This record gives sequence, C-alpha cells and structure tokens, in this order.
Amino acid sequence: MNALLNRFVLALTAILGCAYAYLAWRLASGPAAAAALAAPFALIWLVPVIYWVRDRESGGPADELLHFAAYLCMGWLNFALLISLGRDAVLLATAWGAPLAEVHALVRDSGPPWVIAGAFAALGAGTLAALRGPHVREVEIAIEGLDPALEGTRIVQITDLHIGPTIRAAYVRRVVRMANALRPDLFALTGDFVDGPVARLADHVAPLAGLAPAGRAFFVPGNHEYYSGAVPWIEHFRSLGFRVLLNEHAVVSIRGARFLVGGVVDPAGPDAPRPDLAAGSAEGAAFRLLLAHNPKLAPLGAAAGFDLQLSGHTHAGQFFPWTLAVRLVHAPHVAGLSRSSRMWVYVSAGTGTWGPPVRFGSEPELTLIRLSGKTA
Repeated sequence: MNALLNRFVLALTAILGCAYAYLAWRLASGPAAAAALAAPFALIWLVPVIYWVRDRESGGPADELLHFAAYLCMGWLNFALLISLGRDAVLLATAWGAPLAEVHALVRDSGPPWVIAGAFAALGAGTLAALRGPHVREVEIAIEGLDPALEGTRIVQITDLHIGPTIRAAYVRRVVRMANALRPDLFALTGDFVDGPVARLADHVAPLAGLAPAGRAFFVPGNHEYYSGAVPWIEHFRSLGFRVLLNEHAVVSIRGARFLVGGVVDPAGPDAPRPDLAAGSAEGAAFRLLLAHNPKLAPLGAAAGFDLQLSGHTHAGQFFPWTLAVRLVHAPHVAGLSRSSRMWVYVSAGTGTWGPPVRFGSEPELTLIRLSGKTA
C-alpha cells in the first residue's frame, strides 16, 4: 500500500509539474508572475498528499479552509489550461499568412491576461451554478405491465451530496425542503453523502432527519462513505431514520401493491455488491427497485430481475471537459435514462458537488421519478 501511495504522489507531482511548466511558459511575464502562479499548484498538491494519503479523517477549521481553497484552485487550473490551449490553437492557426497577422499579434501580446481573467470568470460562473443548486429534474419512466396501483408512484432520488468542505448545513436544509415539497412515496438515497468523519459533519448532516415520509428513506453507501468511515456513518444514518440496505431488501406497501426496494454495497467496500441477494425473489413484489451507487452494477441488477436501478457516482462529469471524459469510463450509463437488458437505469448528475464546487456543462439535480404504465 505504501508503495502504491508513493507512486500516486510521484505521479501527481509529475502531472502538476508539467502543467505548471506549461502555464508559466505561456502566461508568466517574469519571475514574480511565475512565483505567484506556483501558489495554486502548491495548494492543489497539499490536499491529496497530506490528507488523502496520510489520514482522511484529519480536520479542523484551518483544514476545511485549506480544502476549500485547494478545490477552487483545481477549478481555476482546469479552465486556465483549457483557455491557454485554445489560445495556442488560435496562435497556430493564424501564424501562416499576412491576412491574419494582426489577429496573431493581438492574441500573442494581449492573450495572457485574458486567459487568466477568462479562467476566473468561468470559475465564478461554475461556482455560482453549483452553490445555488440543486434544480428539480422530473423523469417519467414507462414500465411495461406496471401494477395499476403503482401508477404515478413518486420517487425522489438524492445522491452525491458530498457534505464536507464545500457543502454545508444550509445547502442540506435547502435540499430537504425541496425534496419534501415534491411529496414522494419514498426517498432513494444513493450514496456519497459525506466527505469526512461523523464527529466533524454530524451537524451539517442533521437536516436530513427531516425527510418525510418517515421510514421510507432508503440509503445505500457510496465509495466516499467507505473513505470517511462506513461503519460509524451507517449507524449514524440509521439514527436519522434511514433504512440502510447492505445487499438487502425491504418491502413497502404503496396503495396496496408490494413494492420492493433492494440496495447493494459499493465496490469500494470490503464486501462485494450482491444484487442477487437484494432482489428478494421470493417476495412476490409488483415492482423491484435497486439502489446502487455505481452504475457499473447495472448488468448484475438486470440479471437479478430488477425493474429499475437508481445510481449516481458519475456527477455527469461535473464540469467541462470532464463532462466528455466521463463517457469513456461509464458509457452507456453516464447520466440520465438508459437500459440494461429489460431493466431501466437512471443515473443522477448528483445533488451536490465533489472537490471544486463547480458546475459547467452539468447541473446539480434533485430527481423526481414518476412511474407510469403507459408505454408508447
């Protein structure tokens, strides 16, 4: 493990070093500017090396502030690199002829300040989009042969809140208020709710106890629950009234129909996800819903006989260009509605944000799913 972590630190240092060398070369006008540009890179390097590698549970006010600053620097660096590469592409395209000489000179001479300003503008817009969220996304799913009693069943999905340095109690209260206003039949809570230990985040998680109706908030852990201490968090979520499903199922009655909710652990945990154990095949349910944080479990869910799987994890890439890169990893279940065999899969773009509190090309969402027996 130590060797793996050391390789991680070396790889991170090499990547950040190359990125810094490129931006310093293209943007810095002298030693003072190059030194100032090094500051965000240093902040970005500190968080994973000190906190992720050594001790995920360390933290006080100063640590929270450092995380927040480093995450903002990550977002700024992302946009600075993109805009700088775009500037270089324009310089290359305008270097081959007199008609474009003026454009070339303008971009060459005045470009660096605009790159820096443009990165700050994109960061500001993305941060505003993230912190003013979430918005309600309504999704109607047509289920062939749906029990008439389940027509119009309302499921609210909350996922990937990432309560921690950038998502605090005020945001959580807003989510709870919006979720309750949707009057769901049940809540599907599909993991990655926290980034930190219970002792530090309990007050910020506390508003989640206000989710109603009582006893119908079903929770499965995501990979970040395991990073933050899954055992104490699972007990804490149970104390808030959540029904935690760990390769298990529960059956509720919705207008007289038996509705099964199965939930699986995340692949990041010590136990394997087992949708077959969560399916409750002997229950004779009218509908089977699977909660699985990672959408890659969809083939297992379909094989176990579920009708619908709800997942998160991908954040829909969160901000450009990761909104494109995420498709290489998670296709075909990246974001929104898709199928795995006969089972529907819905992947939420996430109710909060992880790392940089930035949304650019995706939106944080609170998902309202309505079941319908009406098929085209």
